[in-house]
Amino acid sequence: MTAEEINENILKALEEIRPFLNSDGGDIQLVSVEDGKHVKVRLEGACNSCSVSHMTLKAGVETTIKKYVPQIETVVNVA
Repeated sequence: MTAEEINENILKALEEIRPFLNSDGGDIQLVSVEDGKHVKVRLEGACNSCSVSHMTLKAGVETTIKKYVPQIETVVNVA
């Protein structure tokens, strides 16, 4: 995949997960993709201060992104 395709597919993944985050008063934004395999996102709203945001990031966000872009190795939340 080209860098543009990777970004497009990550944005599609975020659109898939966004309704679940929105239902809890949160949201997510793509910050960057490094080396085509490391994704930085920003959890916003209620997700930013939620005690289970780490589980949401790994079980929900990372899994969904990897479904769209299998070569992604890490997904991290940045403040």
